[in-house]
Amino acid sequence: MTQVLLNPEQMRGAYHRASRYRLIWLGASVTALILLIVLDLSFGPSGMPVDVVLGGLLAGAKGEDRAVAAILWQLRMPQTLMGVIVGAALGSAGLLMQTILNNPLASPFTLGFSASAGFGAALAIMFGSALALPDWAIVPMSAFAMTLIACGLIYLLAALRSAAPEILVLGGIAVMFFFQAMQSLLQFMASPEVLQQIVFWLFGSLLKSSWNSIWVADVIVTCCIPFVLRDLWALTTLRLGETNARSLGLNVEALRCRIFVIVALLTAAAVSFVGTIGFVGLVAPHVARALVGEDHRYSLPLAAMIGGVILLAASFFGKLISPGAVIPVGIITAVAGVPMLFMIILRDNARKDR
Repeated sequence: MTQVLLNPEQMRGAYHRASRYRLIWLGASVTALILLIVLDLSFGPSGMPVDVVLGGLLAGAKGEDRAVAAILWQLRMPQTLMGVIVGAALGSAGLLMQTILNNPLASPFTLGFSASAGFGAALAIMFGSALALPDWAIVPMSAFAMTLIACGLIYLLAALRSAAPEILVLGGIAVMFFFQAMQSLLQFMASPEVLQQIVFWLFGSLLKSSWNSIWVADVIVTCCIPFVLRDLWALTTLRLGETNARSLGLNVEALRCRIFVIVALLTAAAVSFVGTIGFVGLVAPHVARALVGEDHRYSLPLAAMIGGVILLAASFFGKLISPGAVIPVGIITAVAGVPMLFMIILRDNARKDR
């Protein structure tokens, strides 16, 4: 087979063409996200035309039409913005997790973060009334704290042994089964009313989103961004293989530990307020890499955008098929994620066969 060698000018041209192609996909994802934001705001039990939504957005929270302003800014906008934040956090966390573990089936929930958050939420729902804290704060705080505890347990195990991917995965599986067992115990002990609240939280829903929860989640996600940006080249290098990364002077163990903590924070910020939402962190990274490749300068923001698109599409679809009783987005993403995962598996197999 003849190998074609490119001169420096041709290589620069190919690089610029690839960069423009990637920027086009980033622009397309932002456009899709904006369109879904408008559509999601337009649908609900009371209904609202797109032109009224646009007018309400331009008029602001203190517009002349008080009914539109109240519905748009106090009820629907918090749910929509929380969907964007949660989707972006899960999508980027999934890409980071698949990179440091070198596992295409890794997601933010691989290491037991979802199960620990569910246990923390169930614990707060059952016993949180004894604390003098508002309802919107006690459940997310407990879920967030349990997620960090799970992170600490796995991090301690990795520190005692090594930060190798198999150690992190095995430790995560052990933590996941432990918190799932504790979660089941609380459900067994709960009264029917409390059990209903726990199960609804585990479904994953945007209905209880508020401006307070948005600010907290947004602060956590924003604080993680600078640390991820610092390691973008290192993460891209790691995708070349652990041996190659080490030969280039990369401290793989330290990188895994740093990104591991960031993934825990992103996942905790996402699930603490809306509950368990599956498949977003698994599917979004695969779609991003299929479109723009392994360069994390492009794949990471695209995975975040696609995560937001998937979650808002699930929210919109839930309102569309059941306007009076909105179906939780966690159910829709789980149902839709199965065929999407099959498509990814079939695509990977077809590419290997070629």
